[in-house]
Amino acid sequence: MPDYQSAFVEALLDPAKPVPAGLVRPDGLPAGRRFDIYRNNVVVALIEALGEAFPVVRALVGEEFFEAMAGVYVRAHPPSSPRMMFYGEGFAAFLESFEPVDRFAYLPDVARLEHARRVSYHAADDPAADPSVLGEREAAALMQTRLVLRAACHVVRSAHPVYSIWRFNATEDKAPVLPAAEDVLVSRPADAVLMHLLPPGGAGFLLALRAGEPLGRAADKAMHDAPDFDLGATLSVVFAAQAIGTISV
Repeated sequence: MPDYQSAFVEALLDPAKPVPAGLVRPDGLPAGRRFDIYRNNVVVALIEALGEAFPVVRALVGEEFFEAMAGVYVRAHPPSSPRMMFYGEGFAAFLESFEPVDRFAYLPDVARLEHARRVSYHAADDPAADPSVLGEREAAALMQTRLVLRAACHVVRSAHPVYSIWRFNATEDKAPVLPAAEDVLVSRPADAVLMHLLPPGGAGFLLALRAGEPLGRAADKAMHDAPDFDLGATLSVVFAAQAIGTISV
């Protein structure tokens, strides 16, 4: 990026920076006041976009605190793409190092879940596989089968009750939030984004599939991490979520 463009972007996001040299109004007069208004509007718009992308995070910390926190984020992390529906990809990592929210240990994972939902909603459409294909295979062939996750599917792992926290703050379901680790499968079978709690080992199983492991090896890895891993129960959740795009040897 040319120096003058870099200076413009830096000044746009930092009110302490001077108006870029040579910036004038159409009538040739200095554009200082207009630029101040413009950069304030840009920052406000980015804060609003972040609030729309992370409504549960906003609800958890409160509107006023969120706006102040988001202001820090947007000035340090301006959009790198014109596709604003994906803005905030680094917000969870930012929260991990933002000391004022240290007491909210679960907040970064809530942000990861919200971002996964947003990315899932905007993912490319691809057809779901027919699970009946698995029933036609011999046991040995079945274990060598590869299941490829659909583009809209994401796995969010957390040491906190991340799904329960999201549900309590985003829906009418006010069931108590109990302290427990929760792994979540985010999918979009049709037009709506859905979330499914994964049984023990389920997240590791899906991540192994995503890495290209065949079904048998993915199950072994899941069982190593979670001895009570149940392949049947996990596949039931996975196919109910229509999370698999292709089934191949």
